[in-house]
Amino acid sequence: MMKIDKLDRKILSIVSTDARIAIKDLAETCGISRAAASLRFQRLIDSGVIQGSGYYVSPKYLGYKTCTYVGIKLERGSMYKGVSDKLMEIPEIVECHFTTGPYTMLIKLYSIDNEHLMRQLNNQIQEIEGVISTETLISLDQSISRIMPIHNEEN
Repeated sequence: MMKIDKLDRKILSIVSTDARIAIKDLAETCGISRAAASLRFQRLIDSGVIQGSGYYVSPKYLGYKTCTYVGIKLERGSMYKGVSDKLMEIPEIVECHFTTGPYTMLIKLYSIDNEHLMRQLNNQIQEIEGVISTETLISLDQSISRIMPIHNEEN
């Protein structure tokens, strides 16, 4: 894992609030040359510290009215990778986690309506070999959505 220093944290703090900032403005704000800012920024991307870029499109504007979390129990935890590969084939699943606790896996998926959700559960997720049960939790509202804060001190 890459070591993050004070300058890296400053760069991360800036780009996490303005992903479209120009390298020249990033360099000026950080008090370093454009070349140094560009190299640091690229190193953060290449090492996986910065992941992805782009715009988040709200699923509700695409017709997906229901956000659901589904706890999945598997026959054996060792089946996680194979089940995960099958879940990847369902485009409405946006997150998948291998978890501790009552579920082997926890997924987040979007559905157009309750009938669509029922088809996803009954005809797709529960049909995957190794899935023994699911528990569905429908999100009624999302009150917090944020990225991790970046503190200036090193950990």
